[in-house]
Amino acid sequence: MSNGFGRRRFAAGAAGVAALPLFGIVSARGDAPQFEYKFANNNPMSHPSTIRQAEAIARINNESNGRLKITHFPNNQLGGDTDMLSQLRSGAIEFFTLSGLILSTFVPQTSISGIGYSLSTYKDVWAAMDGDLGAYLRGAVDKSGLHMFEKVWDNGYRQITSSSHPIRTPDDLKGFKIRVPVSPLWTSMFEAFGAAPTSINFSEVYSALQTKIVDGQENPLVIIDTSKLYEVQKYLSMTRHMWDGFLMLGNGRAWRALPPDLQAIVARNLNGSAEDQRQDVVKADGQLRAGLEAKGMVFNETDPAQFRAALVKARFYAQWKEKFGPEAWAVLEKYTGKIG
Repeated sequence: MSNGFGRRRFAAGAAGVAALPLFGIVSARGDAPQFEYKFANNNPMSHPSTIRQAEAIARINNESNGRLKITHFPNNQLGGDTDMLSQLRSGAIEFFTLSGLILSTFVPQTSISGIGYSLSTYKDVWAAMDGDLGAYLRGAVDKSGLHMFEKVWDNGYRQITSSSHPIRTPDDLKGFKIRVPVSPLWTSMFEAFGAAPTSINFSEVYSALQTKIVDGQENPLVIIDTSKLYEVQKYLSMTRHMWDGFLMLGNGRAWRALPPDLQAIVARNLNGSAEDQRQDVVKADGQLRAGLEAKGMVFNETDPAQFRAALVKARFYAQWKEKFGPEAWAVLEKYTGKIG
C-alpha cells in the first residue's frame, strides 16, 4: 500500500481482518521496506553536503535492517528550491536541505540567521545555531508542519561575483544587476545597497549569468567552485556579507510516521554528518581561493564596516528588527551584540 509518505508494509492476521501497519516488526534483508523516502538537495555531486548526505543515507539504510529505504536526489534532480519546498510540504519529498533564508517564504522567522554582517565568525554561528537561536528556529519550523533536525549544515559565508567589475565598496553595487535567491531578506539587503536584485532559483543561475540576465551573483566559495560559476564570472569580491546554512528538514507527517527507533537512527546519522560537513566546508574554503584564481577569477578584499554603515543608513536593520519582533531580535543579539 502506498501513500505520500513512502510505501509501508501491511498484513492481515486472518481472512476478514483489517490490514494493520507492522511498524514494530523488523523486516529481514531482502524484504520490501516498510518506508521508502526521498531525500533531495540543490547541490552538485561534488559538494561536501551531497557527499556527506550520501554517507548518512547509506548508514541509515543499513542500520534500519531494510525497514527504511532513503533514495538520494541531489543537484536539483527534482526541481528548483521553491519546487522542492512545495514537494516537501505535500509529502512528495520526505527530506530536503534548504537555506533558512529561502524557507522564510513559508516560515518567515528562519531568515534571521542571515541578517547582513551579523554572525561574523564561525564561533558566533555555531554558538547561535547549536544554541538558543537554533532552538527558536526549530520551534517555528515545527509549528509550520515541517520537522527541523538539531544540527544545521554549513553553506558558508557568501561572496559577490561579477562579470563586469569588482565590488570594492557599497557604491560599486549601485544599479548592479545581481541574482539573489527567492527570499525577501536577500532582496531587501541588496536594495538597501542600491543594487538591482533579481530573484532566481539556483538551478537557473548559471544560464542567467551566461545570458547576461544578471551581471553577478553571491554565494560561498564552495558553491562558486562546484557549480563552475567561474566560467561565467570574472571578479570575486570577498564581502562575507552574510553566513548561510542549510536547514535539514523533513515532512512532518512522514517524520511522525516513523517508529521511534527509526527516528533515532535517522537523526543520529544526519546530525553526525552535519558535524563532518561543517569541517569539510571550512577546510575547502581555505583552499579554494588559489584554485579559483588559477581558473581566472580576480579576487579583491573589502571593508565590512563600509557595507554595514550603508545598511544602517538605509534603515535595513531597523526595518528587519521590526519585522522579526523584539523577542527574535534579542535571541540573535545574544550572539552578535547590538546590531545596527
